[in-house]
Amino acid sequence: MLKDMLIALIVSFAVTAAMGPFLIKVLHRLKFGQTVREDGPMTHLKKNGTPTMGGIMFLLGMTIASLVFVGKYPELLSVWILTIGFAAVGFLDDFIKVVLKRSLGLRAWQKFLIQIVITGIYAYYIIAVEKNSMMMRLPFSGREISAGVLTIPLLFFVVIGTDNGTNFTDGLDGLAATVTSIVAAFFAASAYITGSGTAIIAAAMIGGLLGYLIYNAYPAKVFMGDTGALALGGFVAGIAYSLHMPLYIPIVGFIYLFEVVSVILQVGYFKITKGKRIFKKAPIHHHFEEMGWSENRIVLTFGLITLVLSVICLFSFL
Repeated sequence: MLKDMLIALIVSFAVTAAMGPFLIKVLHRLKFGQTVREDGPMTHLKKNGTPTMGGIMFLLGMTIASLVFVGKYPELLSVWILTIGFAAVGFLDDFIKVVLKRSLGLRAWQKFLIQIVITGIYAYYIIAVEKNSMMMRLPFSGREISAGVLTIPLLFFVVIGTDNGTNFTDGLDGLAATVTSIVAAFFAASAYITGSGTAIIAAAMIGGLLGYLIYNAYPAKVFMGDTGALALGGFVAGIAYSLHMPLYIPIVGFIYLFEVVSVILQVGYFKITKGKRIFKKAPIHHHFEEMGWSENRIVLTFGLITLVLSVICLFSFL
C-alpha cells in the first residue's frame, strides 16, 4: 500500500502543479475574481480581483490520482463522494458570487439545506452500501464506542460542522491548504496503520494541496474559493468516519473548531451587548492580523499547532 500511496501523492501533485498556470489564466480570462468583503482587514483590499475557484485544480489532481485505485481500494469511494458533493455546493456558491455578481453567494439557509441533503446521501452510502458499523474510536483509550440512537444526528452535526469549519479557515493565503494537508497526513498515517484503502485518497489530497500551495502561498495567485474550502471539509469528515475516528476531528482539526467558535462567540456577544466585540475581527485569524501578525506568521503558527496535535494523536493511536 505504501507504494500506491506514494504514486497517488506524486500524480496528484504533478497534475495540480501542471494545471495551475492554465487554470489561473482561464479564471483571469473569465474574470472569476474574488470580491473581498469590506468588513475584513483593510490589507485584504489589495486582493480584490485575485482569481477564485482554484480548488478545482487540487480536486482534479486528487480525483485522478485516487480513482485509478478504486478497484483495489473501494473504501476510498465514500470519502471521494462526500468531498466532491460538498465541492459541488461550493462551486454553486462561487458561481453565484463571481458570475451572477451576488457577493454573498448562496443564502445561508440554501447552503445549509443542500449540505443536509448531501450528508444524507453520504450517510445512506456508508451505512447501507459500505456497511460501516459506525463505531467510534475513543481518543487516547484504544476503545471503540457507539453513539446509539444519536449516531445519525451526530454524523450530520460532525460532517456539516467540519465543513463549515474548513470554510471559515479559508481566509488567508495558504492557511486552509496548510492546515488540511497536515490533517490529511495524520489520517493517511492512521489509515496505513489500520490497513485502510482510504490512505490512498489521503495521500492524493496531500499531493494536491502541496501542488496547490505553489500558487496559493503568500502572496496568493489564486484562491480555492468555496469550491475548495467546502470540499476539504467533506474530505476530513469522510475519511474520519471511514476510519471510525470522528472524535479525533476536534483535536487534529482544532483550528477548524477555533475558527467556528470564534465566529459564534463574536456574533453572539455582538447581539447580546448591542455592538460590542470580543475579538478585533472574526474568524480568529483576522483577529491576529489586526494585532499586527503577518499572514505567514499566522499560517505557520496554525500549521504548527495542527502538527503538534496530530503527532500527539498519532502516538496515542499507536
